[in-house]
This record gives sequence, C-alpha cells and structure tokens, in this order.
Amino acid sequence: MECDVLIAGAGPTGLALALWLTRLGVKVRIIDKTAGPGTTSRAVAVQARTLELYRQLDLADAVIAGGHQVPAINLWVRGRKAAHVPFGAIGAGLTPYPFVHIFPQDRHERLLIERLEALGVLVARETELLGFTDRGEHIDARLRLPGGQEESLEARFIAGCDGARSVVRETIGSGFPGGTYRQLFYVADVNATGPAADGALHVDLDLADFLAVFPLDGQGRARLIGTVRDERAERPESLRFEDVSRQAIEHMKVTVERVNWFSTYHVHHRVAGQFHKGRAFLVGDAAHIHSPVGGQGMNTGIGDAINLAWKLAAVVAGRAPERLLESYEAERIVFARRLVATTDRIFTLVTSEGRLASLLRTRVVPALAAGLFRIPQWRAFLFRTVSQITLNYRGGRLSRGVAGKVQGGDRLPWVREGDDDHFAWLTAMSWQAHVYGAASPELTSWCRSHDLPLHVFAWHPGHRAAGFARDALYLLRPDSYVALADASATPAALERYFADQGISLAAPVP
Repeated sequence: MECDVLIAGAGPTGLALALWLTRLGVKVRIIDKTAGPGTTSRAVAVQARTLELYRQLDLADAVIAGGHQVPAINLWVRGRKAAHVPFGAIGAGLTPYPFVHIFPQDRHERLLIERLEALGVLVARETELLGFTDRGEHIDARLRLPGGQEESLEARFIAGCDGARSVVRETIGSGFPGGTYRQLFYVADVNATGPAADGALHVDLDLADFLAVFPLDGQGRARLIGTVRDERAERPESLRFEDVSRQAIEHMKVTVERVNWFSTYHVHHRVAGQFHKGRAFLVGDAAHIHSPVGGQGMNTGIGDAINLAWKLAAVVAGRAPERLLESYEAERIVFARRLVATTDRIFTLVTSEGRLASLLRTRVVPALAAGLFRIPQWRAFLFRTVSQITLNYRGGRLSRGVAGKVQGGDRLPWVREGDDDHFAWLTAMSWQAHVYGAASPELTSWCRSHDLPLHVFAWHPGHRAAGFARDALYLLRPDSYVALADASATPAALERYFADQGISLAAPVP
C-alpha cells in the first residue's frame, strides 16, 4: 500500500481528518486540485464542540488566540436596533468554551496545514482525483498531477472531502437529493466603520434587503452577507460589490472603506443518500450542504472527520473489525438530515417575502428574541443546539447503558469544581474510563491490566447536577463520547462491551 487513507480535498474537513489520522500513526496522502490554501474568510464560526474536540489535537488555544469572541447580536429594523441580545458567556457552566467564536477559514486552514507539515505531511497541490476502483481489499485511484500526467495510487481507504461536486460521491453512485434556493446571495470581506462594525453580530431584517454583518475581529474587519434581488440576480457572473443594493447597508450605517474580496453564490440544501460504500467515505460538504444559518457547515464537517478518524485508525491498526466503520454513516447521517431540515426552516423564515413574512421578521422575531434571551433555560437550549454540544449518538450500535441521566452515546457533560476540570483528560486520543466517586479495586485492577486509563474524580454536588451517578462507570470513546454508562461499574461490563464490538485495546501481535 502506498498509503492507508487517501484524502481527496484539503479544506478544514480534509485537513482535520489528515491531522487526526497522522497523530494516530495512520499513513495518509492528502490531495487538492487547487494551487494553494484558501485566502478568503468563507466559514467563520468555530463552535464550542469543535473547540472541545480540537483540544485533542492541541489546536483549541491557537484557534482562540487567533480569533474573536462575539459579545452580542443586534437585530435591525428600518434603520434602528430593534433588539440587542448579549452573548458573552452564554454557555457558562456547559463547556470550557461558553462563547461564540469567530476564526476565519483562511486562518483556520493555515493553522491546520502548519500542524500537519510539522508532522511531515504535505498537501499535494494541483493534484486532482479522476476516479477510483474499489478492489475489495484496497482501492486503486487515478490522479492527475500538476504537470498533467496521470498516476495510479493504491490505498486501503479513500475519504471524499472534496466538496459539493465530489468525485468520490459520484464514483460510489450516491445520490445527492435536495435543492437550491432561488435567492442569489453575495458575500464580501470588508474593512468598515460605523455602529455595525463594532465587533458584534448585526442582522437587518427588512423586507427589501437582507444583510448580516459578521465581525472578523474587533477592529472593523467584517464579513457582509446579503441578498441580490430584481434583475441583478440574473447576471451573477458580472456583479461587483458596487452593484448590490445599498439600502440595508445604509440602514445599518455601515461605511465600507475597502472591499477585500467579493463573490455571489446560491445556497443549497442536500444530503447524500449514503456516506459510506465499501472502502469509500463521504465527509463534510461531499456528504451534506445546507444554508449557513447558525454557522454549522464547517463544524459539522470537522465532526464527521473526527468521528471517522478514530474508527479508521482502529481498523488500520488491527484493533477493530471493519464492521466498526459502518457506524460512521449511522451516526452522522441522522444528524446531517436533521441539521438540513432545521436550517431550511430558519432560512425560509429569514428570506421569505410577503406581508406576513415581513411582519414576522420585523415585529415578532425581535420581540421574541429579546424576551426569550432573558430566560436562562432558553439561552442554555439555544447554546447547546448551535454549539453542537447536544449532539449525541444514543441508540447507536456503539452506545450502551444508562447511569444517572447520562446515556451511552452522549457527549460527556462538563463539570468544573475550582481548578478541577475533568475535560483536561480528554486530550488523550484513546479509550478511557471515568468514575465520579470511588472505583472498586476490581475495576482498578482490570483497567490497569488492560492498559485502559481510569480517571477517578472525588464526588461533589456538581457531578449530580450534571447528571452523573455516583461511583458509576463511564467508558469514553477516543472522540470523547460516552460509549458505555454502567451503574454497576464492574469489569464484566467492560469485558462484554469490548467483546461485543470486537475491539481490542492492545495492538495485535505481528
């Protein structure tokens, strides 16, 4: 084999997949048909769950240091602020990262590339995947190299991180059902001044024009997203920033001093019919695309990558059977379908035309948003949803048991008591066990003899409030989701789990 995993596409999803696999000793080759990494801001929000997972790659601190925390969202109607909703630490008590964080995609990609290069892996640029054949035991891929010559490459698996026009998806014959919204949007990265360039998020809800101003930093660099209406939408290829309507921009008192880049696009909502076939996998935009509402796209793709990475690594190392890989699609496709449906409803509300839609957007939404955000339970619900910390794999084949309110498949609840942060142990990219209270000598002995790290935390009221059961056992997968929650906390429960899944904690003897 020339590599264990061929990764087609070097956006954040493909780079995160390559980085995780490389850290676990998997030999990868990552290719991209572009000449260099992205130079535009594109995806900007990095959600709390992504930051939690990035701790395992030692990336979270760098992303936070290089980005900007959004202090509030302001809703504008007819040239004035109709609602001010403070964010701040909106998710306090739920995660180590209780805020909305902006880290533009161009910086994001550069950071991932730097970390990958430090491990000796370079992105093969101007290298295009032409197609591949699944041979049963491996895949044979056909590549076009920078000089135009073609090359064959043999790999155990292929991961399609190659976007909406995925060659991998087309090759496995997966459909891509869904549709395209009729509205034409523009996106512009600008330097601006004015009350809507203050580092907060601003949205204009007027009927005539839609405009969102996303802060890229606190010094006036912003991303504008707006609609292009009337006859202008019929000639997107010739549109410039000077051609778009100024009504919403003027309503929000935005003075654009410089346009760094500008583009138009249509928004799609599609989910592939399958994420996995044979030795091929679809990841990120190759598997699902949807409206940018809530900043979910890139984060969902990175979540796909990390879900798949630890499973591929276990199979490549001989620690798990290939049937483990079937759980990738089962766990991720349900979330993708639900996400597309949710963002579709919100997107339709925000962009619909007509008197009723205008009334809802300009009167009901601002009043409702301001009122609901005064309710702590609503703030927590919204943060849990948008930040993806509520995403779980309950009911899946890898998820077992219940102990307290925590179930197999859940994201491990976060609890901090003073300086004690049990998430600090989640930097390990391996299986581990947690007990909140006391662990029996038998459990301690079993974990030691099987090289399963066991972390025991002194019981305190915060554990009960988070849903843990005292002295129960929580087995965590390498991606830090709960695999097994067992109130008995016996070695037998661990024995059964690993036997049923066919997973070994030890590397096979050559």
